[in-house]
Amino acid sequence: MVTAGFVLHTEREQAVRLTLDLVGWLLERGHDVRLPAGDAAQVGLDDHAVPDDRFADGLDVAVSLGGDGTMLRTVELVAESSIPVLGVNVGQLGYLTEIDPDHARMALKRFLSGAYEIEERMLLSVRLGGPEPVEHIALNEAVIEKTPSGHTVRLAVSVDGEFFTTYAADGLIVATPTGSTAYSFSARGPIVAPMHRCLVLTPVSPHMLFDRTLVLDPHSTLHLEVVGHREATVSADGRNLGTLRPGDALTCTASPRTARLVTFGEHDFLAILKTKFGLAER
Repeated sequence: MVTAGFVLHTEREQAVRLTLDLVGWLLERGHDVRLPAGDAAQVGLDDHAVPDDRFADGLDVAVSLGGDGTMLRTVELVAESSIPVLGVNVGQLGYLTEIDPDHARMALKRFLSGAYEIEERMLLSVRLGGPEPVEHIALNEAVIEKTPSGHTVRLAVSVDGEFFTTYAADGLIVATPTGSTAYSFSARGPIVAPMHRCLVLTPVSPHMLFDRTLVLDPHSTLHLEVVGHREATVSADGRNLGTLRPGDALTCTASPRTARLVTFGEHDFLAILKTKFGLAER
């Protein structure tokens, strides 16, 4: 018997239908299921609701039904417990989701039989400064940027304790290889193979001569401090972490933990890129 957790995009009807189908299928076979309380309330599965901070307790697999955003939320819920995540793509083609909806039940059957592999992805450790720094985990990126009504911000960057430069920009992105195809890519950062390990530092609309992305050792520690007189906001994988005032800072480095993604054979990253961008076969 296994305990399976479900995290879904509750606004996508197909994700709701598929969740109800898979939950029923597992329960009929004597397995346990659970959902975060908010998701459970949306789909009428309150009997299987648990608080977010208890979702990973004793879990064998977390099933994500949605797009890459749902996968990021699922990874956030289970990363500290190293729970494997099975991604079902309900929506547009994503970089993270492994299975299409028609094959979701078969994927669960293969997981239950042990016929699967685990792909480990680097996670980013993000710590906000202060007397007692708080750590957040991100699979894609941490972003520090100007406030919605603000002008550019000035961000002093140090690497492993040595000052590098001060950026005048709309913001800075610290991305993982997985996150190199997300916001960092939109800011003209490089595409990095997802199994690589590195930190990708990309400026957003820099108002300075130096506007290139830096690809750094994953063991490097980046220290980003707000200087000047303007505030900045900080987020991790799209989750707002608050406002940084002048003198406040955050640090980023590779986390000792990894995201453990369930795969069934080789994950063809280049094939996904070709499909995503309509690249010619010839």
